[in-house]
Amino acid sequence: MKFTTTLLAGTALTVAGAAFADEMTIVSWGGAYSKSQLKAYHEPYSAKTGVTIINDDSSAEAVAKLRAMNEAGNVTWDVVDVVASDAIRLCDEGLAMEIDADTQLAPAPDGTPASEDFGELRVSDCFIPQIVYSITFGYRTDLVGDKAPTDICAVFDLKAYPGKRSLEKRPINNMEWALLCDGVAKGDVYDVLATAEGQDRALAKLDTIKDSVVWWSAGADTPQLLADGEVIMGSTYNGRLFSVIEEQKQPVAMLWDAQVFDLDGWIIPAGLSEERKQRALDYIYFATDTQRLADQAKYISYGPARKSSAPLVGKHADLGIDMAPHMPTDPNNAKNTFLYNYEFWADYRDDIDAKFQAWLAK
Repeated sequence: MKFTTTLLAGTALTVAGAAFADEMTIVSWGGAYSKSQLKAYHEPYSAKTGVTIINDDSSAEAVAKLRAMNEAGNVTWDVVDVVASDAIRLCDEGLAMEIDADTQLAPAPDGTPASEDFGELRVSDCFIPQIVYSITFGYRTDLVGDKAPTDICAVFDLKAYPGKRSLEKRPINNMEWALLCDGVAKGDVYDVLATAEGQDRALAKLDTIKDSVVWWSAGADTPQLLADGEVIMGSTYNGRLFSVIEEQKQPVAMLWDAQVFDLDGWIIPAGLSEERKQRALDYIYFATDTQRLADQAKYISYGPARKSSAPLVGKHADLGIDMAPHMPTDPNNAKNTFLYNYEFWADYRDDIDAKFQAWLAK
């Protein structure tokens, strides 16, 4: 497939005569999130270009798999959706391409350069943010008794809220919540967690509920466990809980306290052929423009990463409800947030992962 002028209306000019791959593999998280990308990005892009997009739901294993692909010299993914801390690691290891925001990403409709429109959310030269989301808790309204939980430490209160709870099978967020509920001040959490003693303290707090935890790996797990009544409360992405509550009408409510803000976005793997790299860059230009990021919010309750996209967020595409009150950034939901430290986890992730997995195995 040859292109000598603009590939898409509004898309950056391509190199004259450059060849573009006519198939690409895009890696994401599955479930309601991948569906929102399919509707907002993939389907319109394929309709305009005829490109076949293959969806892969392996983002939870992106770092390990990209390391292995790079080692084997056979990178089979074209665009990968990752959280910010993983993007930092992949960039530092040379496994992701650096992106020049102002030449390789679309400006805002008023001409504001992409670097200014994304602002401080571009936490790595290899990372193109899509959304601000949060990891928070959902709970069964019919199982919590007369007093609905309002505090994150309800997760550790087996007396007031007996029953199973689901937690992600990784240290991130769990360690922070454990320290908060063991009396560590919010501003001191990462200083404490940087020490062996602090890590042991967090694991000791998690020990108090370990026998009541169902561990999840996929974002769809907690919503299903809640829908089935197998857990009384559980952590997951706020957009997955939105789907359970508003779309499926399950007896579930949100516990926004100490929700952990995070960023999710795209990287392009290093080591692609020129044809695949050109296709990936063109897709990224299209999928991260102002309108496309706003469009994703029609399908899932995540805040778009561009400043220029926020005013365009409207109603849910199918339900017709105003999406703004369901965003983690809504003032009523963001009264007590916990700010995720990308640099900390980029530096400490491998070591704390090993310690956490050893604790799980006990």
